[in-house]
Amino acid sequence: MTNPLIIICIDNEPSVLNSLKTSLGKTLGKEHLIENFEGSKGVVKLVEELRHDESEVALVLAGAVIPDLKGDDLLNIAYFFSNQTIKIMLTDDLDLEGTAKAIRYAKLYRYLGKPCPSEDLKLTVIEAIHSYLLEETLKAQNRQLQELNQHLEKIICDQAAQISEYTTAPEQANQEWQHLSSINRHQAVLVDELLEKQYQLTQFLERMPVGVAVFNDKGILEFLNYKARQLFGKGVVPLTTVEQMPEVYQLYVAGTNQLYFAEKLVAVKALKGENSTLDDIEIHQEDKILPIESWGTPIFNELGNIAYAIVAFHDITQRKKAEAEHLRLMQEFSQVNQAYESFVPHQFLQLLNKPSIVDVQLGDHVQQEMSVLFSDIRSFSTLSESMTPEENFEFINTYLSRMESVITENHGFIDKYMGDGIMALFNESANHAVNAGIAMLTSLADYNQSRRSSGHPAITVGIGINTGSLMLGTVGGKNRMDSTVISDGVNLASRLEELTKPYGVPLLITHHTYWKLDNPLAYAIRLIDRVPVKGKSEMVTVYEIFDADEPQLREGKLITRSKFEQALVLYNLRYFSKASVLFQECLRLNPGDSVAQIYLGQCQLHTRLSGVTKIKQPLKSSLQNFDYDVIYKPNNKL
Repeated sequence: MTNPLIIICIDNEPSVLNSLKTSLGKTLGKEHLIENFEGSKGVVKLVEELRHDESEVALVLAGAVIPDLKGDDLLNIAYFFSNQTIKIMLTDDLDLEGTAKAIRYAKLYRYLGKPCPSEDLKLTVIEAIHSYLLEETLKAQNRQLQELNQHLEKIICDQAAQISEYTTAPEQANQEWQHLSSINRHQAVLVDELLEKQYQLTQFLERMPVGVAVFNDKGILEFLNYKARQLFGKGVVPLTTVEQMPEVYQLYVAGTNQLYFAEKLVAVKALKGENSTLDDIEIHQEDKILPIESWGTPIFNELGNIAYAIVAFHDITQRKKAEAEHLRLMQEFSQVNQAYESFVPHQFLQLLNKPSIVDVQLGDHVQQEMSVLFSDIRSFSTLSESMTPEENFEFINTYLSRMESVITENHGFIDKYMGDGIMALFNESANHAVNAGIAMLTSLADYNQSRRSSGHPAITVGIGINTGSLMLGTVGGKNRMDSTVISDGVNLASRLEELTKPYGVPLLITHHTYWKLDNPLAYAIRLIDRVPVKGKSEMVTVYEIFDADEPQLREGKLITRSKFEQALVLYNLRYFSKASVLFQECLRLNPGDSVAQIYLGQCQLHTRLSGVTKIKQPLKSSLQNFDYDVIYKPNNKL
C-alpha cells in the first residue's frame, strides 16, 4: 500500500479538532494524512473524491452531535464508502439511540468521551490502525491465496488436457481433473475459514477486559491485545523473548526497584507446561506504577507439544488499595483491642469465651474455680502525704508496673487496681498464685534497695491468697459496665490480706489454697492460726508462706517450725504455760519471729487473767477474738 492512510476528524468544536490533529500527529507522525472538518460541510464531497481516486480511509473520528448532520448518520456515509473503515464516535453526552444505530449500521468500533484523555486517544487510535492494517493484510493474503488457487486450477486444467491428449481414457482423465478441482476448492474453503477464525480470534482477544500476551514455542512475543498495550504503554516490540520482558516492558518486583526475575514469570513456566499465577509484579511507566496479577497457561498442539504460552494479566491497583485499607483497619482494630486489654484483660475474654471486647454483653458470666490474690501497701496514706500528686502517680505506677509483670509471668492477670491495691486472678493452678506472691515480694525487695539508694523509705506490703469457686462476669449498666468476680472466696482473700498487718508477715494463704498446692512441702510454709469467718460458722486455717523473708529470718522459721507447731497445739489446747515455754524457745532461736512474739504475749495474758495454767471454760477461742491495744487493732473475724 503506497498511498498514505487517510484519517478524517469531524466535530463542531474547533478546539476539539485542533487537539485531535495535534495528538494524532504526535502519535502517527507524517505517515498518515489527517483531514479536519468543522461540521459536515465538505465531508460528502471529500468522500466522493476519495471514492473516485480509490484512496483508503482507514479511520473516521466523528462527534456524536453536529448541527447540520448527526454523527451517527455521518458514520453511515463512511460505512457505505468502505467496509473496512474504522469508526470512532466522540461524545460528551451519550445518545443511546444514535449509538445503537451506529453500532447496528456503521459497525461502530468504539466511542470516546469528550474531552478525550491524550493517553486513551493515543492507544485507541494505535489499536484502530493496527486492526485496520491487520484486516488489510488478511485481505491481501486472501487475494494471494485466491490467485494461487486460480493458478493451481489452471495447472490442473493443463495437466488434464495433456492427460486427455495422451491417454486412451479421456473420461478417466476428466474424472481426475474434477477430483483435483474439488480438492482445490475444498482447500480454498478451509483457508478462508481459517483466516476468518484467525480474524475472529484476534478481534475476541482485542476486546478482552484483561491484558493478553501470546508467546510462540520459541518464547518470542507475538501478540498483545489492546488492554495489554494500554497496561504496558507500548505494543509488541519485535523479537522480544520472554526473558527480555522485564527489561523491555519495565516489570519490577512489587515495592522495589528490582527488575523482576525472568525465570519466575508465568510465561516461562507456561512454556514448560505449567499453569501458574503471580501477584507481586509492578509495571513502571513514566508517570505511574501499576501492580498486576498474571496467569500463565500452556497451549498444546495435536501431538501434545507446546505450541504457545498465553498470559493474561490485569491491573490490581484497586485491590491493593483495598488490601492496604483492610490491613490498616485490622492494625487499627488490633491497636484498639490492645488498648481495651489495658482495661479488660484478654484472659477475662477467654474465660467468657469471647473473641473480642465488642462481643462482651452486660451480664455475661462464667463460674470457675480460681485463686484470688489481694495485695496492699502498708501505711500508703502516710507515705502519700509526703509526696506531691505527680510524685504519687509516678511512685504508684512504678510499683504497680513491677507487680503486674510478675503476676503475668506466673500465669495470672490483674482484674482491677484499687489505688495502691491489686486484685489478681489465677485460673490454672494455686501454685501460680503462691509463686506470684513470692515473686512479688522478691521484686519488692529489689525495688526497696533502689529506693533506699535514692534516699526514699522502703515500703512493705501484705498479700492474701484464697482459692475457691468464683463467678466472673460483667456488671453495670448499658452505658458503663465493668468486669468483676463475685464470691465469698473473694471477700476471704481480701480479709486475709488485712490479717497480714497484725501478724507482721507479708504473705498468708487459706487452707483452701493449701489443699490445692501440688506439693505444699516445696514451700517454706507453716500453720499459724484457725480463725472464724464473719457471718459464717466455718473456721479457716491460715498458713504463712515465708520463702521471700530475709535469709536469716527464713532459716530461723524453718529451724523452729516444729517447736512452733507444738506450741500452737498446746495453745489451742489452752496449756498456755507449756505453750509459752516453747514460744520463748522459738524466739530465742529466731528473735524476729513476730507471730511467735504475738502468741507468747497471748499466753502470758491468758495466764494473768485466769491464774491457772489450763482454763476449763475458754475465755475466747482464738487469737482473733481478742482486741487488746497491746496486741493489734484489726476486726475480730475474717
